[in-house]
Amino acid sequence: PPSHSNTGAEYAMLDKLAVIFPVNNNTDMQFYQNTWLRNYLYPVCDWPRPGCKIVCNRTSTYRSLHKKTKCFAQAIKQFEDKELFIKLDDDALVDIDYVIGLIKKYQGYHKPVYISDHLRTKTRDYPDALNGVRYGNGKFYMFNRKLVQCLDIDIKYRGSRFEDAVFGGMVSNGCGENNVEYVKEDDRWIWHKEYANENKQIDLSFIKNH
Repeated sequence: PPSHSNTGAEYAMLDKLAVIFPVNNNTDMQFYQNTWLRNYLYPVCDWPRPGCKIVCNRTSTYRSLHKKTKCFAQAIKQFEDKELFIKLDDDALVDIDYVIGLIKKYQGYHKPVYISDHLRTKTRDYPDALNGVRYGNGKFYMFNRKLVQCLDIDIKYRGSRFEDAVFGGMVSNGCGENNVEYVKEDDRWIWHKEYANENKQIDLSFIKNH
C-alpha cells in the first residue's frame, strides 16, 4: 500500500510528472482543479480554450479518439523536463501517494516502463501493426521518459482503431515489447467511474455522455 507519510521532498517529485488528460466539451475541469492533480494536468483539447496545454486542432468523436492519442503522443516528445507521465480518463481518479511511490521506484529507471492493467488486442479485422499488441487500460496508464523517447508516433494502421491499442502499438513498434517493463497497476488506488472509500461514494461519470 502507498505511504501516507511522505515528506515535502517526496511530494516535490511530482514536479517531474505530467498528467495527460484528454477532455471533451462535457469534461468537468473544475472538479479536477480541486484535486491534487490540478498542478500537473495537461488537458488535451480539440481546439484552443483556456487551460488547454495540448491542442490537436481537430474535432474528435468517439470513433476518432485514436487520432487524439497520436496528437498527445507527438506533443509529449517535447516535454523534456518531465520524467514520468500518466494518461488519465476524465472519469477516473488516482491516489497521490500511490503515484509518489511509483515515481520513487521508477524515476531514472534503466528501461522503458509501462504501468497499467494490460490487455492484448485480439481482432483480426485488419492485418496491420495493431493486431496482437499489448496495451494499457485507458482509465490509467503511467510511463517514463524512456518509453516516450522510443514511441513510434508514425505508426501505420487502417481504419478507426481503439485509442489505447494505438498507444500500445506505438510502444511495441517503437520500443519493442521485449525491451519494455510492463508493470501491473494496483487497482486499490485507482477509481474509475465511481469513487467509493470510507464514508464517500461519488459517481465520477454522472452525466452519461460516452
